[in-house]
Amino acid sequence: YRNLMETTEEWVSSRTQSEIKMRQSSLFPILDDFLNLLLQVSREELPDDEIVLLWQSIVPAFIFLFGYVSNRETDIYIEHLTSDLEQAMLRLEKMDKTKSDFIAIAAHELKTPLTLIEGYTGMLERSIKQPDSGEQNMVLLNGIENGTIRLRQITNDMIDISLIDNNLLKLHFQPIWMNKLIKSLIESQGKAAQARKITFEFNQFPGMDEMFLGDEERLAQAFGNVFSNSIKYTPDGGRIEINGRKLPGFLEVTITDNGIGIDPEDQAMIFEKFGRIGEVALHSSGKTKFKGGGPGLGLPITRGIILAHGGSIWAESEGRDENLCPGSTFHILLPLRKEAPV
Repeated sequence: YRNLMETTEEWVSSRTQSEIKMRQSSLFPILDDFLNLLLQVSREELPDDEIVLLWQSIVPAFIFLFGYVSNRETDIYIEHLTSDLEQAMLRLEKMDKTKSDFIAIAAHELKTPLTLIEGYTGMLERSIKQPDSGEQNMVLLNGIENGTIRLRQITNDMIDISLIDNNLLKLHFQPIWMNKLIKSLIESQGKAAQARKITFEFNQFPGMDEMFLGDEERLAQAFGNVFSNSIKYTPDGGRIEINGRKLPGFLEVTITDNGIGIDPEDQAMIFEKFGRIGEVALHSSGKTKFKGGGPGLGLPITRGIILAHGGSIWAESEGRDENLCPGSTFHILLPLRKEAPV
């Protein structure tokens, strides 16, 4: 019986998690088939008296095996369910925290431009009553405009994530050349990069000058979010390198920085809604400030746009280290679509 237990335990324990979850690869059918086969062979090969002796010796063993297998498979299945439940509880706790963090950050993000608008409006009201205040008024109006632009950006991000969540994001396909798109984005990000003394290195790669169809405005938004993210998490004087390669039917673009990196457990979470990393207490509304966090919608929006194009996006990094700065690489895979989808 000890040998039977050891062999049975090895079989029962060797099943994969997916087999346990689907209640597959159970030992019961095998034992049942073996028992039926043994009965058939004994009837064909043995006289009746020997059949009786054989079954008197093996039936207790099979009864023991069926009971043991039933208990062990039930125990393992319960352990699997318990582990799944614990993981689900951890995910729920993490989700609850990220939503709470998002509310705090969103409130801060909205408060900042509103404070700007309110402050500059008050100063403008006082300035209008003073003579020769034209130049000063323009400065105040610019402040109000900047606050309004920032407020509109936050609102647009919230609308975009809602469209993505409800599969309502519409794409307008038109001819695009990746090299032109990236050069335009580097130019638009130039002021932010210069403020942090961060350099862009755009390397030539096959397929970058090949025409494909996509929504240029949305792709510019997606790539711009990744560039902005790389700037924010790369220390002053850092480098962002853009490479790529042509694959059968696809174009892969990589954006590599020498920033603080991303922990392995966070590399999928950063693309989830509310899934920002870092301490909420250290949040900053700065678009270019080092580690200046936002509401955590940029990369989820990017993911939604790339998926809507039939592509994929993922991040790679050795881990997060603000001293060693191992850096991160974002991979964006897009289909070289020649015809707009119906």
